[in-house]
Amino acid sequence: MQDHLTIKEASVWASDRLGKQVTSANITYLIQYGKVRKFSDNGMVKMRLVDLEKYYTDSYQSREQIWKSKLGDDLNWDLSFSQYKEAETTKHVHRLHPYKGKFIPQLVEYFLDQHTDSFKQQTFFNEGDIILDPFCGSGTTLVQANELNLHAIGIDVSVFNAFISNTKVTNYDLQKVVGEVHEITTQLQEFQKNNNNVSFEQHLVKQLNGFNTEFFPAPEFRYKVANREINEKLYGAEKEKIFLEQYQNLVNQYDIRLLQEEQNTFLDKWFLYIVRKEIDFVSAYIKSIKDEKIKNILRLILSRTIRSCRATTHADLGTLKAPVTTTYFCKKHGKICKPLFSILSWWQRYTQDTVKRLQYFTTLKTNSRQQCLVGDSRNIDITDVLTNQDQQLAQLIKNNKIAGIFSSPPYIGLINYHEQHAYAYDMFGFDRKDELEIGPLYKGQGIEARKSYTKAIADVLINCKKYLKNDYDIFLVANDKYRLYPQIAQLAKMKIVNEYKRPVLNRVEKGRAAYAEIIFHLKGN
Repeated sequence: MQDHLTIKEASVWASDRLGKQVTSANITYLIQYGKVRKFSDNGMVKMRLVDLEKYYTDSYQSREQIWKSKLGDDLNWDLSFSQYKEAETTKHVHRLHPYKGKFIPQLVEYFLDQHTDSFKQQTFFNEGDIILDPFCGSGTTLVQANELNLHAIGIDVSVFNAFISNTKVTNYDLQKVVGEVHEITTQLQEFQKNNNNVSFEQHLVKQLNGFNTEFFPAPEFRYKVANREINEKLYGAEKEKIFLEQYQNLVNQYDIRLLQEEQNTFLDKWFLYIVRKEIDFVSAYIKSIKDEKIKNILRLILSRTIRSCRATTHADLGTLKAPVTTTYFCKKHGKICKPLFSILSWWQRYTQDTVKRLQYFTTLKTNSRQQCLVGDSRNIDITDVLTNQDQQLAQLIKNNKIAGIFSSPPYIGLINYHEQHAYAYDMFGFDRKDELEIGPLYKGQGIEARKSYTKAIADVLINCKKYLKNDYDIFLVANDKYRLYPQIAQLAKMKIVNEYKRPVLNRVEKGRAAYAEIIFHLKGN
């Protein structure tokens, strides 16, 4: 093996070393973020083999052993699904909208499909069976059930969660979707002609590019930070202050209004004035569309768009801290970044991405039926509510009963489920039921919160059990650090017949420390 490798050669070398595909884009990422140093050889980007070896030795050689030393030898590494790229764990409609706390589709497939292995020594479900997810979230179980020709019912107390789930499994006339997208994009571009935010942002980007090229050259800056040649915090703050004067001059030159008059709602607080005007313009157009299916998929695209256009730093998209109305040093990108002054680019990106994902999912879909109901899983009458929405699926339950459950209950004290999509509730006027959330962040993880959580999850299982077959199988994905699920099973008059402990490798947002969750397999006593 030669001492210096091109990006393509490095990707082949790394793939052989790790036993899984490492793409050229993965290698480019290492260069851009200062993990390995690049040099130019007759105009071709290369890197030293010794640098690559050091990176992969430090990062990957003993990853499984490191995790097991922290989380225990009973960790089932096969359930890490580490062989899958992110594009596969977020395949087709699974990435139509961001959602905290969702599991990857491969985990659902593992337990629902027909394969067996040394860990899963029997199959639990057959084609045509009905699966229930009483904590439906963004609909991962419903989508995978469709792929596997299983019927599925979801339940969620959040109207928006049910909206996401049902939108994913709906059948669309994609030509009509593309037509409406084109019309909205054209109208938005016309709308922008009456404002000066586009010209302002183009001028700002030009100045930013020059400034960042001078003071934050890529990938040299990242490399120097990684090797502690530059104090990133002090250097970033110093340059941020210098550019801020240029920014303010442009704001004054173009007479850009930054803040809205009121700060009473989420949309008032977290979106710049001109961005909010564009959001309202697109929303009004979508509201006028008569085809409910098309209206809903366009609403979902708009929701995804406005989430990316909130006035916050790139590092704080998942955990909002304070509205940002100026340029700032961005630790995530290693340069001076700016807030957004238009939704157009994100709207165009997400419309194209959504159509592509829907097209792909269409090639995989079966004729099975899926529906997410809005309601409290502790007391909802599934067949009664379902009859009003999908009589055929309701009749299937009455005739055959539900074969089992695959779900991930809320993790106690980690997420406020309504609040994470507050922008969508404001935008579309959906009713919020925060008080019905089980184990939300705002209730904490104290003794009383644990008692309440234990009873609530048990009540869900008790209510759902009356719709299940006698020989049901229930799989619950949980981070049970307080060991509440044995008591939950006892209260629900069920028994835990197996526990699968898996590492969670591909976590989003912040917090990438070693972390495991348990899949509890429950059956009737």
